[in-house]
Amino acid sequence: MLTLNPNTRYFVYQGYVNMLKSFNGLCGIVTNELHQNLLTGDVFIFFNKRRTSIKILAWEKDGFSIYYKRLEKGTYEFTPSDIHEKRIVISYAELLLILQGVSLARVHYRPRYKQNEKLSTAGASGG
Repeated sequence: MLTLNPNTRYFVYQGYVNMLKSFNGLCGIVTNELHQNLLTGDVFIFFNKRRTSIKILAWEKDGFSIYYKRLEKGTYEFTPSDIHEKRIVISYAELLLILQGVSLARVHYRPRYKQNEKLSTAGASGG
């Protein structure tokens, strides 16, 4: 069963993928183009050219899972941040918004505490 959680890294492949690709084809993209280790538990996200289909590839400790969804109407919105990068990392929340059809360009995130911010602030102040 494909499980998604906030503690996982989510990589979006910024190229277009033929949705006929299955496990071996998607794994080839991850290793050869994204230069990522497939067995880390990271999740890899692929779109077709028209952005009407999405495939999500994940390693689940004993094998790979693929989640595939084709929209009957509309498209997935995803705006690449840097066209020179083959992949970008998104958060769990952003993935859920993409899957639900929410426009990421108009989402406003309110400030929240993050553990890493506390550590970097404490280190900068010397204690």
